[in-house]
Amino acid sequence: MTTTPGTGRGLRRWRRLTSVPVLALALLATTIAAAGPIQGLDGMLDRHWLYHLAPQLLPFVQGVLDRIAGQAVCLPVLAAVAIVLAVRRRTWRPLLVALAAELAFLVGIGGLKLLIARPSPTLDDADLLAGGIQEFGEKGISFPSGHASEAVLIYGVVAYLIARYAHVAPRTLRLVRIGVVLLVLNSVVTSLLLGWHWASDLLGGVLAGALCLRLVILGDQRWG
Repeated sequence: MTTTPGTGRGLRRWRRLTSVPVLALALLATTIAAAGPIQGLDGMLDRHWLYHLAPQLLPFVQGVLDRIAGQAVCLPVLAAVAIVLAVRRRTWRPLLVALAAELAFLVGIGGLKLLIARPSPTLDDADLLAGGIQEFGEKGISFPSGHASEAVLIYGVVAYLIARYAHVAPRTLRLVRIGVVLLVLNSVVTSLLLGWHWASDLLGGVLAGALCLRLVILGDQRWG
């Protein structure tokens, strides 16, 4: 199958925009901005919107939509896809990629959250290094957003495994990637509506998840 010149340029441009250096610099810039320059914007967007606009939707949003990006849902999805592909292809590689993704989340994203120690909006303090898990629990490690990171990283790895280790039609693969985008948007919008994260937490989460996703993919490709 051939591709048009425009398609090839677009793909190369996308790979540059999502390269490790670009994502790392974007995450660093977002972290610096969250330390002060955009805290005013964070405060403007922190309105616990759903409580005022549609409180009747709270049980569904909290109990269903918000949990889609949690470990209880995304990890079994990743494990199931990896196991099926490992059996079909008779290789441990999909399982190793899945394990690398989970380690990247626990060590990489978790380490950032502990290091930056930013309180969540429920504590009315947007300063970095003002929180901490020992004093505030999960409310003291808001940046980057774990759910936003998981949505990008875990579901992104699911899409990558399907693209690399399964024989699926291009249209099916496009639908899978669109699904990942929708899951990421769901995580970001849900957290913002519930007021559980500052807006910059969510942006940082998307960037941190994308950075970890790129590193996992590069590791698998270079090892292969």
